[in-house]
Amino acid sequence: MRDALQGAVLTPFGWRLGELRHAGGRIVAINGRSISEDEARASGAPLILPGFIDLHVHGGGGHDTMDAGDAAAHIARTHARHGTTAMLATTMTAPAEDILQAFEGLGPICRARPANAARVLGVHLEGPYINPGKLGAQPDFAREASLDEVRALHALAPIRLITVAPELPGHIELIAQLVHEGWRVQLGHSAGCYEDGVAALGAGAAGFTHLFNAMTGLHHRDPGMAGAALAHAEYSEIIPDLLHVHPGALKVALRAIPKLYGVTDSTAATGMPDGEYRLGRHRVFKCLGGVRLDDGTLAGSALTMDQALRNFVGLGLSVAEASARTATHAADYLGLADHGRLAPGAHADCVLLDPDLNLTRVVIEGETIEFPDA
Repeated sequence: MRDALQGAVLTPFGWRLGELRHAGGRIVAINGRSISEDEARASGAPLILPGFIDLHVHGGGGHDTMDAGDAAAHIARTHARHGTTAMLATTMTAPAEDILQAFEGLGPICRARPANAARVLGVHLEGPYINPGKLGAQPDFAREASLDEVRALHALAPIRLITVAPELPGHIELIAQLVHEGWRVQLGHSAGCYEDGVAALGAGAAGFTHLFNAMTGLHHRDPGMAGAALAHAEYSEIIPDLLHVHPGALKVALRAIPKLYGVTDSTAATGMPDGEYRLGRHRVFKCLGGVRLDDGTLAGSALTMDQALRNFVGLGLSVAEASARTATHAADYLGLADHGRLAPGAHADCVLLDPDLNLTRVVIEGETIEFPDA
C-alpha cells in the first residue's frame, strides 16, 4: 500500500511543491515542481521537512533516561510529540550499577519502537568518563574510561556515542581503541587544553558535546577545548535554547563548524509544567524556561526540537539550513544515510509545519503519530 503527503517538500536538491509518496515505511517518490523557499512559505501548503534527530536526550514528560521500566517509552513519546523521529537516549554519570540498570531498561526500546514514539537509535554514554572538575550538572561519579565496561554495556543496548574528557590519563589511547572498535567518540565535560582537543581529534574523536558548556573556553592566548572545536571540528552538537549559549556565540559556531547540529540535552522537565524533577541522582527545577540545580547551575534543558528549529531560523538561518542542523547533520554524523533527509529509499520520517513553523503533524515510518491524551 502506498500513501502520500501533500505540500512543499524539502529534498536534498531543494523544495518541491507536490507530494511525497511512501510505502512500507520508506519514501518511494517525491513529485512536484521546483520552488524557492520564499515560494514554499508563501504557498500556504504544509512545509514537509525531515523528522528531527536528537542525539542528546536525558528525559521528557516527567521521566528520566536513568529510570528503569517503561521510562524510555514515555520519553520517546514526549519527543515525538514535538517532531523528533529518531533520538539517542543519553545516560548520566553515575555508579556502575545505576548505568547498568539504565542500559538493561534501554535495550528493548532500541530493538523495537513503541507506538507513537520516536525511534531510539541507541545510547549516548555521556558519563562517567569525564573530568570531575567539569561536571556541569553531572553527579560526582566521574572515573577513567574502561573498554571492558563499554563492551559489556554495548551488549545490553547499542552505544552510538561516547563522551570522553581526553586529558584524563590513558584517554587519548583509549579514544583510538574505541574508534577502532566502531564507536563514535566526542569530547566534553573537559578541563583539557586546546592541544588535548587536537590530539584527541587526531586519535579519532569526531565531535564535541554541548559546545561551550562544561569545557574550557576560548581565550586568544589559551584557546581551550572550545577553541579546538572552532578551529578543527567538522561536527559538533550545541544546545540552541538561547540560554546555554548566547546567540552571538551560536553565530560564531555556525560560521566555524560546517556541520554544527542542535540537540536538546532535554530532561524530565521537558513537556512538563514548572516544578521539581529528577536528572539522574540530582534534583532539578524548571522555571522561566530553564532547568537548574539548587545552586542555579543550568542542568540540561526543557528544549524541544521544533523550538530548536525556530530558534535557528530566528538567528537568520533559512528553513532549509535549520533543517540540516536539526536532522541531516546528526544523521550524517552517525553514518545514517537513510535518516535525516527526504529522498527515495530513506525512512518516511517527516514533520509537517505551517508557514509560521508550528508543528501540525508528525510521521514516523509512514505512520502519523497520534496523541489521544494531548
